[in-house]
Amino acid sequence: MASTVPMRSGNPALHADTFSRAPAMPGAEQMTLGGTVNKTALSLFILLIAASYIWNRGAGDPALPVWILGSVIGGLIVAVATSFKKTWAPITTPVYAALEGVALGGISVIFESQYPGIVSQAVFLTFGTLAALLLAYRSGLVRATENFKLGIFAATGGIALLYLASFVLGFFGMSVPLIHSSGTWGILFSMFVVVIAALNLVLDFDFIETGVERGAPKYMEWYGAFGLLVTLVWLYLEILRLLAKLQSRRN
Repeated sequence: MASTVPMRSGNPALHADTFSRAPAMPGAEQMTLGGTVNKTALSLFILLIAASYIWNRGAGDPALPVWILGSVIGGLIVAVATSFKKTWAPITTPVYAALEGVALGGISVIFESQYPGIVSQAVFLTFGTLAALLLAYRSGLVRATENFKLGIFAATGGIALLYLASFVLGFFGMSVPLIHSSGTWGILFSMFVVVIAALNLVLDFDFIETGVERGAPKYMEWYGAFGLLVTLVWLYLEILRLLAKLQSRRN
């Protein structure tokens, strides 16, 4: 019998009542783990194709800032729409993947032009982290207990508030040194954020598995893929930021 204990996830796309608000319909197809894996793989493929397109345009493309800004705004709109209207996930998740691919491709081009080789390192570390945590989760080495979920949820919320404060202060010409500094504290902060982003993957695995156990409707496979994509995009960006700080310090 599936657990009825309230679930917490630091991922805003996979909040506590996601599956309770999406009960299975009698006789309808239900969410499966294999189906979610396949849809996640397809979403990642779409993201990588879109990222490759922008990557091949190169840093010399004068429209690069427009590509990045447009895709970031578009991705945010699609993400919010998906979170509020989960039945749209089979359509919005591939769209979100494409938009995030464009954004990540453009951002990666900029970082690569400043620190050659950094993007391949970030990609390897992101997928390596995903594989390692999935293995640890499936083997039982890492368990998403309620205290674990609460701690990651609180840490993720704190990071989000700090980033929001930094964004608002930017309009007044101020910044939070802890976020942008390549000094010791700045690097330690980035390492902490990378760890929290990675541990959110564990919560996502647990959340999707619980949805399968509860017999969530079929479209939730796409929503589960969307939630994982949100976390992976965040993890990749934070790893990229950390590597940039480390290389900047060496130069």
